Amino acid sequence: MNHRIQSAGLALAMAFAAGTAAAEEVTLTDRGLVLNANLETSGADWQQGPVVLMTHGTLAHGGMEIMQTLQSALQERGISSLSMTLSLGLDNRSGMYDCAVPHTHLHTDAVGEIGAWLGWLKSQGVEEVALLGHSRGGNQSARFAAEHPDAPLDAVILIAPQTWSETAAVQDYDKRFGKALEPQIERARLLDSEGRGAEMLEPVDFIYCAETSATAAAFLSYHAPDPRMDTPSLIPDIKAPVLVVAGSEDDVIEGLVEAVQPMADGERVNLIVLDGADHFFRDLYAEEIADEVQTLLEDE
Repeated sequence: MNHRIQSAGLALAMAFAAGTAAAEEVTLTDRGLVLNANLETSGADWQQGPVVLMTHGTLAHGGMEIMQTLQSALQERGISSLSMTLSLGLDNRSGMYDCAVPHTHLHTDAVGEIGAWLGWLKSQGVEEVALLGHSRGGNQSARFAAEHPDAPLDAVILIAPQTWSETAAVQDYDKRFGKALEPQIERARLLDSEGRGAEMLEPVDFIYCAETSATAAAFLSYHAPDPRMDTPSLIPDIKAPVLVVAGSEDDVIEGLVEAVQPMADGERVNLIVLDGADHFFRDLYAEEIADEVQTLLEDE
């Protein structure tokens, strides 16, 4: 995985020389795109402790509320974190993805970007890294861990990670857009089979975006049947300890607790259900998550 470390490393070393907790935007270049992330550190020796590498949810960004709140809560507990903003095919992206912007990104692009940031952390001298992903970012974090069993990961923390079934995907698309998913998939597959995966479908209803434009390859990446979109199915392939956090009032993710419970042995796989929490774990729920992460990392 090719990526170029920017001069941010030197700036960071100077910024943290005073030994106080700090926040800093850092960048690197991967596949010709500038990626950015927010680094929250607990002191000048932050490289000596565990760093939590965080991946946000669908079309969001590293500074969204749940990421900011978790970073602050972790920092209060002496845990450093790096919250990335996935490029989604755009250079130095920030903020929510604008639905009007053509979509060329793939769901699996995030796996490579997680790897790029893991490499950046290693270049800074960090030896202990835990992955944390929320919602779709949970699936992407789990995919990285499952596909890279030799990666030096201390833990994988999955917060309301994406679940999937073909039936639910079809029903959700119909409910959201009032049309059938399968004809859209067939349209994209035809183009892709002809070597025209980069060709735009427009207008097309894509993820949360009505009547936008997306490449055939992008549409297939997010909407074609793929059992690996179901995060619980990836857990058996992850070597590192796994913590799954669910909210009892989450109306976005379906069937998570039922799928994870049979695997939750209290040792390699732990499941925490926060009573009253919705999909975004606001306020004190984020503090509870931070407590669980601290306990997990202290036990490793």
